Amino acid sequence: MKNIISTTVICVLLLVNCKEDNKDMETETIEDTEMAAMDDTDMQNEWTVLFDGTSTDAWRGYNDDGMYDNWTIDGDALKFTPGDEGGKNIITKDTFTNFVLSLDWKVAEGANSGIFWSVYEDPKFSEAYQTGPEIQVLDNERHPDAKVANGTHTAGSLYDMIAMDPELVNPAGEWNHIELTINHDENIGKVSMNGTEAFTFPVHGPEWDDMVENSKFKGWEGFGKYRTGHIGLQDHGDVVWFRYIKIKRL
Repeated sequence: MKNIISTTVICVLLLVNCKEDNKDMETETIEDTEMAAMDDTDMQNEWTVLFDGTSTDAWRGYNDDGMYDNWTIDGDALKFTPGDEGGKNIITKDTFTNFVLSLDWKVAEGANSGIFWSVYEDPKFSEAYQTGPEIQVLDNERHPDAKVANGTHTAGSLYDMIAMDPELVNPAGEWNHIELTINHDENIGKVSMNGTEAFTFPVHGPEWDDMVENSKFKGWEGFGKYRTGHIGLQDHGDVVWFRYIKIKRL
């Protein structure tokens, strides 16, 4: 009988300890989950979402107070569909100086578009590209721009200045992920395409001026002159999509 009672007591104690251990494990799991959530929140707070698939509130037309109807939400993407009139470029409502811009882009077959930065808005500049340098968005296989200017008009290139390695770019109809870093404090720009750092470049000073001097932008009044400006997306008369657009100030 004593043995039976002792065994029963031991089982009860083991059961209690097991429950306490499980409670401790559950508490640790909850705390770990909450910590992970806090880390995710902190990480997200470093970024400003410019387009999340639900709203175009961060954007407006270049030299216009409103948003052009050509830009629509298509699933989780911002889609541009050309109309009868061109010049429907859009820009961010906010301006930026030092930043990392992250987004995905995709083009229809034969399509052309672009991503601008440091766009200075003024009625004397009728197009965003007159002031804002451009990262090219293109169907390399079908668009003639890919065959000229020593490759500096291909997708992902710093337009007319530095060529992108075409092996890093996915074809028309497939998504590409780009990160553009602009840091005037360190005088460096950087382009990463689909997870690979492609090239760096100066963003002001004599070396930048030399690149501009040897490009089609030579002599342009405002091109690349403004350190602070808008991010822009281009109407080049073709269908193009952008998604997951976010920016982090440096």
